[in-house]
Amino acid sequence: MAEVRPGARGEDEIEIPVQVNGKLRGLVVVPAAATEDQIKEAALADEKVRAAIAGKQLVKVIAVPKKLVNIVVR
Repeated sequence: MAEVRPGARGEDEIEIPVQVNGKLRGLVVVPAAATEDQIKEAALADEKVRAAIAGKQLVKVIAVPKKLVNIVVR
């Protein structure tokens, strides 16, 4: 579940779990007001996630704002 934390500039940030094919592969920290596209970008940029999807075909990225990101690969 996403965790809300106060940021250095007074902006709230949340930690969002990132799953690859249903398995937890990382956590990303994004602003609480981040859009779905911003959350997807942050998830795909995470090093652990990139390692998990390396060499695989990206099928779908499902982002549930303030909850989680699930990346489906083949």
